[in-house]
Amino acid sequence: MRHLIQTSDLSIDEIEQILRKATLFLNTLDSSAKRPTQTLAHTNIITIFFENSTRTLSSFECAVKNLGGSITRLDVSRSSTSKGETISDTAANLNAMSPHAIIIRHQSSGAPVHLTKSVSCPIINGGDGAHAHPTQALLDLLTLKQCLGQNLAGKRVGIIGDIKTSRVANSNIELLCRYGVDLTLIAPPHFLPTHTSLPCTHDVREVIDSLDAIISLRTQTERHSKQNYGSLRDYAHDFCLTRQLVGDRDIIIMHPGPVHHNIDIEDELLKDPRCKVLDQVRNGVAVRMAVLEFFILGSEYHGQAS
Repeated sequence: MRHLIQTSDLSIDEIEQILRKATLFLNTLDSSAKRPTQTLAHTNIITIFFENSTRTLSSFECAVKNLGGSITRLDVSRSSTSKGETISDTAANLNAMSPHAIIIRHQSSGAPVHLTKSVSCPIINGGDGAHAHPTQALLDLLTLKQCLGQNLAGKRVGIIGDIKTSRVANSNIELLCRYGVDLTLIAPPHFLPTHTSLPCTHDVREVIDSLDAIISLRTQTERHSKQNYGSLRDYAHDFCLTRQLVGDRDIIIMHPGPVHHNIDIEDELLKDPRCKVLDQVRNGVAVRMAVLEFFILGSEYHGQAS
């Protein structure tokens, strides 16, 4: 039995299988006459989200229902964790209900790994602390391939914003480097990783002409022990992506959401066709459908179906 905790849990061949299946799902979701095969009929998937979520939680729920499965959402605020029950006990009790997979988001890095010790079904990481968000990186990869071509080797991508505390950045860095993407990190000094071999800059204007795509990140204010800048407006002055900054460049704009309007990306740029935020959301449903099939039904099924 396998779990998806981080992007390195999947080989390139397996990732390509998942992306091919996700692309097939996109085609069926776009067709009113053809719907996805109900491959997860008679399965039950449990979600445990200890942090707030709109896109990831709803995306997983849509993915399960699109494939004919049923979803059980654990309301953490009303669960026994609020009475002191450990996460291991919670996992063991949920496992006793015989789910086919458990999807977890937790504020603490490593929580999904901890769960794997108490269950007999796949654990899918929906984001843990500042560690990893593997399905977000997979959907970002699919979006980049749609926009820049299947071969991403040598493509130049910038990641801008609060990189140090971003699980999205961590997962994208691991995954995109394996695909040969030329990454540049763009952030104020206190938002950059302490140790990295990737090129870094504090000025987006120095590198924007060389980029094929740029992934903006939300400032993770909830993960800061103290405020690291004078104000969000001060931060936005240097790191907000704007129409004026982007100009008429042939560049793709992405963001995992939620977007801090006019802090991460200017409202006018969000409406620009080069901005792929809603495409990312759409791709997220299809990618998570493919991920659930892969881990619940097994890679052998997935390889044959693709």
